[in-house]
Amino acid sequence: MNYQSEDLKNALAAEYVLGTLRGPARQRFQKLMMQHSSISEATQMWEQHLNGLGQKIAPVMPDAIVWQRIEQQLGLGAQPEKTNVVPIGKAKPKIWQSIAAFASAAAVVLAVLLVNVQPTSSPEIQQLALINNEATELLWALEIGKDSIGVQATKQLQAKANADYELWIVAEDGRAPISLGILPKSGKLQLTKPDLFDQIDIAALAVSLEPLGGSPNGSPTTVLYTAKLVII
Repeated sequence: MNYQSEDLKNALAAEYVLGTLRGPARQRFQKLMMQHSSISEATQMWEQHLNGLGQKIAPVMPDAIVWQRIEQQLGLGAQPEKTNVVPIGKAKPKIWQSIAAFASAAAVVLAVLLVNVQPTSSPEIQQLALINNEATELLWALEIGKDSIGVQATKQLQAKANADYELWIVAEDGRAPISLGILPKSGKLQLTKPDLFDQIDIAALAVSLEPLGGSPNGSPTTVLYTAKLVII
């Protein structure tokens, strides 16, 4: 496999930064970054690009009621007022009890965060495709598995409200393009991978602009973008 291919480097680097490159493929890529400066540079470029997108998202603070419930469950509510005279021998245990209580609260919050960010299981990825616009901005990232095609729309996509975007197979043998379904305008979507996908030679994937609901005649209306498949 030619890891110096620009398409392959960018596809793998983007997947690595997004965290969707997992298992042995991720381990191989980490070794490649140490062996090839060009791959390391491509990864840094994608880190800057995708982290820049993340910084544009406004942070969301938990509601006050969340912290109140944690305090209630851990018994950290307001305590009755006590005298300022505290025997030295009893002061130390109180301090450690407070520290332990706050540590427990932190553990609860950390557990909640870990549950929420735990990556979901996904099928083994066999191929990748990145669909960019004329300005080389990433619009959709595709992960092709054994039975499905995972599609992630990016924030760079300025989707038309009165139209849909349809994904097509462009075959090497010149047959008519084959529809794979409507692409998401935001978020993620799983498309069913047809058996034909692995039975023919694919020259490229194409995205067309269609009326709402998809192509009215089974053929692409206006082809906007194309992308090469990358085997991993």
